[in-house]
Amino acid sequence: MIARVLTSLRLRAADARDAVTGRRDRLIPSRRLSGYVGGGDFRATGEEFLTHFQELAGLRPEDRVLEVGCGIGRMSRVLAGVLRPPGSYDGFDVVAAGIAWCQSRYRQTPAPFRFQHADLRNPAYNPGGTVAATDYRFPYGDGAFDLVIATSLFTHLLADAADHYLAETARVLAPGGRMFCTWYLIEDELRAAPPGGFHRVAARAPTAVRDPDVPEDAVAFDEAWVRERLNAHGLSLRALARGSWSGGEGRSLQDIVIADRR
Repeated sequence: MIARVLTSLRLRAADARDAVTGRRDRLIPSRRLSGYVGGGDFRATGEEFLTHFQELAGLRPEDRVLEVGCGIGRMSRVLAGVLRPPGSYDGFDVVAAGIAWCQSRYRQTPAPFRFQHADLRNPAYNPGGTVAATDYRFPYGDGAFDLVIATSLFTHLLADAADHYLAETARVLAPGGRMFCTWYLIEDELRAAPPGGFHRVAARAPTAVRDPDVPEDAVAFDEAWVRERLNAHGLSLRALARGSWSGGEGRSLQDIVIADRR
């Protein structure tokens, strides 16, 4: 209880400093709200990925963008400054509080921004959810989007759910549309001894996890499996930018994968 109170006071103090120094932005949530989307600077991470979207995935103002696992708007904030009609943004996430916050803030953007709560079962963020990730159909029509983005999403999905999300992404992408997603990818020569503190829980599984007791906390995938499943769902790998998570130099922390819808 004491630790929670001290953490709350620390976050409130940091938010107050932002207000005094002019760093507050109506599209940046308080630290107490944004804590569930991971570490790092909310503003800086979004701006970093905007560069990746533009340089690697060819983001255009007129793109119809879907974000899978949109959190509390870390990526939508930077996209709001780029997208213009007929471009648009849709995002969904399992955390209802984050979706409600975004719905209240993104009402006067140049392009329409829409957010939906997905009542998916998630052991950390929505344990009472009604639908398993492996059964969830994205609530959009076939070919509805030009660009689908998923940052720090597949790093928290096990193989069956990840494969289903790839299939759904392919379904909602228009022909020639692009997918931008991040992973922890294990190269073939490292399969027997995964880097980054990951461990195999089954010899033939395409995944390794950091914590066997909470496997979805961090999941790494065999690169060969990801390549094969992309191809199986009609997605052609265009580019792979290595991340620094495994100890080397990288464009970002996680590996970035760009694929095109055939």
